[in-house]
Amino acid sequence: MKLGFNIVLISGVLLFACTVQKPKTEVRNSGNPVLKGWYADPDAAIFKKEGWIVPTSSIDCQKQVYFDAFSSKDLVNWTKHERVVDSNNVKWAKTCFWAPGITTKSKKYYIFFSAKGRNFSHSIGVCVANKPGGPYKDLLGKPLLSIRHNGAQPIDQSIFKDSDGQYYMVYGGEAHCNIVKLKDDFSGFLPFDDGTLFKEITPGKDFVEGSVMFVRNKKYYLMWSEGLWFASNYRVAYGVADSPAGPFKRMDTILQGDDKIASGPGHHSIINIPGTDEWYFIYHRRPLGDNDGNHRVTCIDKMYFNQDGTIKRVQMTNEGIEAVNLLAIK
Repeated sequence: MKLGFNIVLISGVLLFACTVQKPKTEVRNSGNPVLKGWYADPDAAIFKKEGWIVPTSSIDCQKQVYFDAFSSKDLVNWTKHERVVDSNNVKWAKTCFWAPGITTKSKKYYIFFSAKGRNFSHSIGVCVANKPGGPYKDLLGKPLLSIRHNGAQPIDQSIFKDSDGQYYMVYGGEAHCNIVKLKDDFSGFLPFDDGTLFKEITPGKDFVEGSVMFVRNKKYYLMWSEGLWFASNYRVAYGVADSPAGPFKRMDTILQGDDKIASGPGHHSIINIPGTDEWYFIYHRRPLGDNDGNHRVTCIDKMYFNQDGTIKRVQMTNEGIEAVNLLAIK
């Protein structure tokens, strides 16, 4: 608490008035949306006891030529880092920078992303930096992937690090989902044991995009978005398998619209607090009654498991989450 003093002159006499100034306090509850502005397709991670979110700037596709990033010590109070990736530093890409996927390896930080190249085809690229807030530069000088395999559109990639240290990229759109093993330097792909490079793991006929993978208790979870990205039927489903290559079978819808909160939630990512069984679900959704497809906001809510390992339905809230002391991570 601070004491302040006001000096007042009355009839030639100086009077001192003491005032109490309340200390400024950080917000202790995130509220939703957790980021200010139109942001979608958020990917999230914890790097060195600090939370990071890198989303798509949810504006006209032709103006999507950069990525902003956001950092936090508690998943509640977020600091904006502008244009950590910019098309000026990615010569092969022109527009429609989508769906970043972030990871770290060997003290370097990477953002994988979708973009339309100079020939206007969808491709996946990767940028690298010495710190999570960038600036990032193009790793390869060309796309990592620009050809369809197994019918999967090269978009909406996410990066999964398995318990044995192997990195995978899960990606795809237009009803097909692939998984690939990444080379150590992220310059290309390694074959699976059967010799294939691109293994299809599409979990069912309703798969659309936004695939995410994680492992818990030696079980592999694949999550994805269904429906139309700009519509109220956008939602998230999941399946479970014994290996990253599946097979995955659809188990349930775990996030969908709520006529009291928001519509069209999806294209999400997951944060697990290291050393705990605390899980957070970072996703975008659309304000009720707003018909502009690009009006999407990034939100965060908790995710819980049942005793049998199935996932409980995620409850969208306006309150968001309570602050998490990431500095206490061991």
